[in-house]
This record gives sequence, structure tokens and C-alpha cells, in this order.
Amino acid sequence: MGIRRTVALSAGGKLAPSVASGYVRVVLDRAIDGLGPLRSAAASADTKLVDAGGDVEKAIHGLIRMHTSLAGVQGFVTNLGGLTTAALAVPANVAGVTIVQCHLVAGIAHLRGYDLGDPRVRNAILACMLGEDAVKDLVKGHRLPSSPMALATSPVHDPVLDETLSKEVTSELVGRTAGRRAVTLIGRRVPFLGGAIGGSSDAYATWQIGAFAARELRERRRRP
Repeated sequence: MGIRRTVALSAGGKLAPSVASGYVRVVLDRAIDGLGPLRSAAASADTKLVDAGGDVEKAIHGLIRMHTSLAGVQGFVTNLGGLTTAALAVPANVAGVTIVQCHLVAGIAHLRGYDLGDPRVRNAILACMLGEDAVKDLVKGHRLPSSPMALATSPVHDPVLDETLSKEVTSELVGRTAGRRAVTLIGRRVPFLGGAIGGSSDAYATWQIGAFAARELRERRRRP
């Protein structure tokens, strides 16, 4: 999937509100650290590890299943309304799926032994959210220095990369959501079809990102 440079438009053709590159970092922080009823990514991951009897790989599979389901639910709800709600649904859908995917990738990173407070690791989490194909495109185009694993283990933190990744992730997430808007709008004419399209699409995308993160963020610590 190529990198989309367009910003999502509302049904009226105006720039969708609340969708800007800065919001990705805010969502990343909230998803990792937790906020209100949302538990931190580390706490959720540790619970899955306990449920899995200490088996890290089993816990990771559990995280992916859980977040895939969560993404499907939020995608269904935000795409369920009629045509008149389309202008609000796109930014709401982007925010919802971003939180779920950030939380998932951060949980995987934690289980594999990465320090979630490290800015290099946070950049790697954002890179994973782009998906495997997009990361390859960015590296090939010299807009990303290397893979998420290399970013997480880089000797130094590059502050310039923070903004680059924020913009790329925003463009990609918004592009994914807006790219299926025409199909979803058609589905809104049929009860529940729009929600089914949105939910299944977000669930599949989240599963793909979780699987990519699980392959990319390899073990960083030895366990007894």
C-alpha cells in the first residue's frame, strides 16, 4: 500500500476536523500510558501474559485477537449512521482505529522487552502502524531510515524523525479511511451494510498491523 499524501475530506468537501499530524503523537501517548478507563498498553499486555501462563507468543496472539475485535466494533459503530453523519464518521473512525492499533503495537513491543518510554521505541511503534508495504515504500524512497526494529534499537534518537513519522502515519491512516469512503457511503443506503464494511475493514487492517509488529519487533531480552 503506497503512502497517501492527501488529507481526508468530509462529505461536504472540506478538510475533516480534528485530523492533523499532531494528533497522532497525542493518541500514541494516551494509548501507551492509558487514560481514564483505558488501561496502559503494558498493563493490558501483562494481563494477557498472565492469562497465557507466561507464554509470550501466546499472549501476543491474544492481544492481536482482542484488538482486532475492538477495531471491528469501533469501525462498525462509526460507519453505521446514515449519509448525514458521514462528515463526522471519517475523523471519528480515524481516531478510534488509531487508538486501538497504537495500543496493540505498544503491547506487543512491551511483551518483547522494549521500553515504551523510549522515544526510539515510540517511533518504531508508529512505523509499525504504517504497515509492511508502506514501510518498504518509505525506506525505498529514503523518507524512513530503516525498519521499525532498527528504529527501536538505534544508537541515538533522531528528533526530526518524530515529526516525519507523525505526518506519515496521519496521512496513511486518513488515506485508508477516506479511501473506502465511497464504498461506505453506498453501504449507508442499506441498513447495517456501512457498519459491516467499516468494521471488517478496520478489523483486517488491525490484524495485519499486529502480525507485522509481531514479526518485526523481535525479542529484546532473555527470559528465564
